[in-house]
Amino acid sequence: MSLTIHLYYTGADGAARQFAQEMMESGLVERIRRQAGNERYAYFFPMEDPETVLLIDRWTDQQALDLHHQSEMMKEVAALREKYRLRLRAERYIDG
Repeated sequence: MSLTIHLYYTGADGAARQFAQEMMESGLVERIRRQAGNERYAYFFPMEDPETVLLIDRWTDQQALDLHHQSEMMKEVAALREKYRLRLRAERYIDG
């Protein structure tokens, strides 16, 4: 059973895209992708909303996701989200 999380980061004046760019350039995305249990970690840009970025985040199971949430990397993600003053909305899907 995999878990898929859709995270919508929304800001102003291109902040969400700048956030995603910094996540990529800093190497943080690649470090997250290498975590045990990560199956997908990819950003997408909705055509109808230039101020939002969609992250599709997929994990093998709840335990892998919990370990990710407890990792030091989450502090880095939170700091960047704060830096860019982003709002966050999440949707969770269980794939069986």
